[in-house]
Amino acid sequence: MSDENNFDKRLLKWYERTKRDLPWRNTRDPYRIWLSEIILQQTRVEQGLPYYRRFTENYPTVHDLANAPEDEVMKLWEGLGYYSRARNLHSSAKLVSSTMSGAFPDSSEQLQELKGIGPYTANAIASFAFDEDVAVVDGNVHRVLSRIFNVSTPVNSTKGKAEFQALANKLLPTGHSAEFNQAMMEFGALQCKPAPDCTICPFAEMCEAKAQDKISELPVKERKQAKKMRYLNYLMIHNGERTLLQKRTNKDIWQNLHEFLLHESSSEPAGIEELITNIKPLQGPITSDFSIDDRWSSKHILSHQILHVNVWIARSPQASLGSSNDGIFEASLDDVVNKYALPVVLKRFVEEKYKDIVSQ
Repeated sequence: MSDENNFDKRLLKWYERTKRDLPWRNTRDPYRIWLSEIILQQTRVEQGLPYYRRFTENYPTVHDLANAPEDEVMKLWEGLGYYSRARNLHSSAKLVSSTMSGAFPDSSEQLQELKGIGPYTANAIASFAFDEDVAVVDGNVHRVLSRIFNVSTPVNSTKGKAEFQALANKLLPTGHSAEFNQAMMEFGALQCKPAPDCTICPFAEMCEAKAQDKISELPVKERKQAKKMRYLNYLMIHNGERTLLQKRTNKDIWQNLHEFLLHESSSEPAGIEELITNIKPLQGPITSDFSIDDRWSSKHILSHQILHVNVWIARSPQASLGSSNDGIFEASLDDVVNKYALPVVLKRFVEEKYKDIVSQ
């Protein structure tokens, strides 16, 4: 294994010269640090930064976030994906605000008692806000450690998680956890990227993966199971001003987000006849007197699922579209754009088709 002496000094010297000026690095407020860490889970900094700014502008304190309506929080989160993060964020904000008087726990162990906070996020908050000597290990850190120290244990295995955490803890300089952890993640994000430029790396002469020509082989991940295929068939029925929406309340993807009338078929995209037959409200108070104008299709890839999404656009001549006891309600087309939180794939549909729909 490569020499661990002076690893932290080399890293911190590189970080001081190269680090990006990011707003969550200029604060010790655990609320803002927590907010940034939740937003940046599964999200690149460039994508997450505007969301961080919107959240801190709309909810400057944890009390503001706790008191916000859930639909408002979900709308602000719209487009980031992995919506359970937003639900857990809101739930934990309520808990911290109501039972902890707005004061976050100051240790990694206690932070993990909050919904949505695992070991990585807890270590990040504890080190950045409270100087606890705990190492942060994320995908960037896995890549750095596996290459420099030639660790081939799969990063997503139980053994691998423990091994990488132990190595990061060993390298962590006591009393400098915040700067060291930020530097490790930054080094993985900017220098030790999936396809790095090793000619400018400060660890080039001690990197075992470089010496053995294994850069492209590390880190190692265990193979995942094949992704599940799902076929989501939507009917967006509208009268030029209003459309019909429903909220997803079951424990599935996109919980508490809004969508159009839905029929999920088992093996392939449905045709309009199958759609009409299987959407129950169309057999009740909602009229079937409508014309199909267009169909929009997209493939949406999640971590464990591949979604084939079809949206049939239908115009109804009625002034009122009707209602149902199934949680379906009328919403203005403007509110669909500006008020209700939609899954990212339906948000994209609305952005692409909104002008066409209202101009018909």
